[in-house]
Amino acid sequence: MADLLILPVLVPLLGGLLATALPVRSALVGTLAALATSLSGLGITLLVWLHGDLGTVLGGWGVPLGIGLSADGLSAALLAMASLVALAISIYAGSYFAGSAQARHFWPLWLLLWSALNGVFLAADLFNLYVMLELLGLSAAALGALTGKREAIAANLRYLLVGLLGSLTYLLGVALLYTAYGTLDIGLLGERLGPTPIAATALALMVSGLALKTALFPLHFWLPPAHANAPAPVSAALSALVVKASFYLILRLWTELFAPIADIGAATLLGLLGAGAVLWGSWRALRAQRLKLLAAYSTVAQIGYLFLFFPLLASLPPGTARDDLFAACVLMALTHGFAKAGFFLAAGLVQRKAGHDRISELGGVAQRMPATTFSIALAGSALVGLPPSGSFIGKWVLMRGAFETGQWWWLPVTVLGTLLAAAYVFRVLSRAFGLEPTPLQFVTNARSEIPALLLAFASVALLGLAAGPVWAILGFGAAPA
Repeated sequence: MADLLILPVLVPLLGGLLATALPVRSALVGTLAALATSLSGLGITLLVWLHGDLGTVLGGWGVPLGIGLSADGLSAALLAMASLVALAISIYAGSYFAGSAQARHFWPLWLLLWSALNGVFLAADLFNLYVMLELLGLSAAALGALTGKREAIAANLRYLLVGLLGSLTYLLGVALLYTAYGTLDIGLLGERLGPTPIAATALALMVSGLALKTALFPLHFWLPPAHANAPAPVSAALSALVVKASFYLILRLWTELFAPIADIGAATLLGLLGAGAVLWGSWRALRAQRLKLLAAYSTVAQIGYLFLFFPLLASLPPGTARDDLFAACVLMALTHGFAKAGFFLAAGLVQRKAGHDRISELGGVAQRMPATTFSIALAGSALVGLPPSGSFIGKWVLMRGAFETGQWWWLPVTVLGTLLAAAYVFRVLSRAFGLEPTPLQFVTNARSEIPALLLAFASVALLGLAAGPVWAILGFGAAPA
């Protein structure tokens, strides 16, 4: 049963090779591969739900020689989110790239990205994580430059160089750990790692490299132009999925591998950077003149909220309160994945319909595209943190944790960031309504609008009203002592 862990990595990789070999049928091959990949990812999540943690070593070699794969509650939750979001993006992309020469390039790169993303969630040793991070960054940069426009190429070339710098910084930390402890398996390292200068240096290098790839303030400079100038399906994938991979690694390494040496001072530094991201990203989103640029700066802010949890986790002893904080952090990451994917897909439809995405000139969009506007409103409410979204639950637990640990200074950051988010979301919605008559049809382009609508709905209903099962599966991956 544990051998099935290879499927979410292998299926999209084979699909990408087949799409490359059959460029005329790339859309059909890509859609079928996307469906199979989603089913394999959701199947792994179900197995973790039923049987607990899974682990296997490929090739018949034991740890640490073999390539290890593992899945617990944390990786299973991220894998499920990636499966659903990526499937919706794939369906949307089939319509978005229909009749375009870009389709034959999109599908192989998209499936390679998906394979690398699943590999990040399932890899059990630090070097294979590096390999998957490199594949993820290379495919993401290539996808972002798919339009061939000068702005997109420049932005994604910067993204590529920044990603390489982040990966090499991470790799330097990995090399230090291997030199000192003789293994890169996360489980074995967790047993051997102690509070030594080498371990502290490795922690600083690895987290710094991953923070650069996550676009944590002030290392976020590459993200807005790269996400805003990419095709809509790619923007959704970059914002909803790719940055989650590096954040997932920071969270796992911080709470699992480096727990003995990750002190409150380092955690507070991450919290302060997160606070800067919340305020600066929200302010820039409020000032943005383009819809996709607003969404990109919103991603900077939403990432910041996730790092506010780190000083709270470091201040609490093992127990229910700490596990709740951990689960709330992951729930916010999942909610942002669904909401931001839905927002970007809807923004892409607006850009296609209007020929631009200038916010000041969006009057009448609500009348011409009711379902798309509703998707933006639903996704926006999740980004703001309105009830009953998953973000509301996450922020509530965050503020409660700030009270319990005496770290009250995170409260005004959370409240001000929420108010700024409400301002930029309502700014878009206020421009979208005009005096034109509303069409009789709510959905005007089902293949494109329904994926965005379902993702936006999931961010509110699936992760808000039905957060109980999500909370339960995260219990398998709760932060260890």
